[in-house]
Amino acid sequence: MKIKKYICPIILVLVCFSSCKEGKQHQNITQNQETTKHHFVSNFNEDSAYLFVKQQVDFGPRVPGTKAHEEAAEYLLGKLLKYADTAIIQSFKARVYTGEIFDSKNIIGVFNPTNRKRILLCAHWDSRPYADHDPNPENKFTPIDGANDGASGVGVILEIARQLSILKPEIGVDIIFFDMEDYGTHKSKEDETTTGEEWALGSQYWAKNPHTYGYKAFYGILLDMVGAENPVFLKEEYSMHFAPHVIENIWKTASNLGYKKYFPEEVGVPINDDHFYINYYAKIPTVNIIHLDTSTLNGSFFEHWHTVEDNISKIDPKSLKVVGDVVLTVVMNE
Repeated sequence: MKIKKYICPIILVLVCFSSCKEGKQHQNITQNQETTKHHFVSNFNEDSAYLFVKQQVDFGPRVPGTKAHEEAAEYLLGKLLKYADTAIIQSFKARVYTGEIFDSKNIIGVFNPTNRKRILLCAHWDSRPYADHDPNPENKFTPIDGANDGASGVGVILEIARQLSILKPEIGVDIIFFDMEDYGTHKSKEDETTTGEEWALGSQYWAKNPHTYGYKAFYGILLDMVGAENPVFLKEEYSMHFAPHVIENIWKTASNLGYKKYFPEEVGVPINDDHFYINYYAKIPTVNIIHLDTSTLNGSFFEHWHTVEDNISKIDPKSLKVVGDVVLTVVMNE
């Protein structure tokens, strides 16, 4: 997924093909619907979300095949069992670009399982096995903590899950923490033949094998790198293609909450992330709320992306609060 989160030729073909079949359908899902919104005031707790991020990071790099990965999986399952109506592990085998095969786990929590109207909230919980964008050559094969790249999105969603357990909304909500998102090609191998599909293996598996047969959701929201100081969430291009109505709802909500500076009316680059495969294979209109900043040295993401500096010191609870307020408000206003 995150090579540079670039557009590979195969993905361009898929998008063009999908556009003919489904773009108009997705765009019109709610276009003519009259929706009555109730007034909801978010009680999202940024300190709680920060603690959820820190507790993940404290296990160490959550790299598949390690003790930290196993312990973090047990922790996340336990949290979802506490807050959701039910929680499960979706186990699968994943072959990474090196040819190695890892036992992998998507971790899933379900609220109101009998309600047919559902919203999907997701993030990836594994962390990058290589700091291959670190400026220090000695760190290029060092696993990263992934405090922002992975743990921040999970932390926000765990706090949303805690809030939902209190608020008890009628709508069905499914939470998925995807595994094997960040085990893509090392930067030193990027010049070799790759398709981009060596990233986001957990979401690819789930999108083809959902936890419930025939699973459908009204829409999905993916969170990725949402905890750095002063984040910028542009309207990611694939999200605009597949789910413009969802983008419009989220960005309007952010503006109404006074968060317009974090959610500007600007379209960002297309990102080969988990949401692409949910859109293409599962046919669920899904958007990616992701920090996009073209002013950084890596040209796309927050300054410490895929470096050893992506640690807990780079997490700002205020940023977690911004995203949490927006997403929780969107869910509760359904």
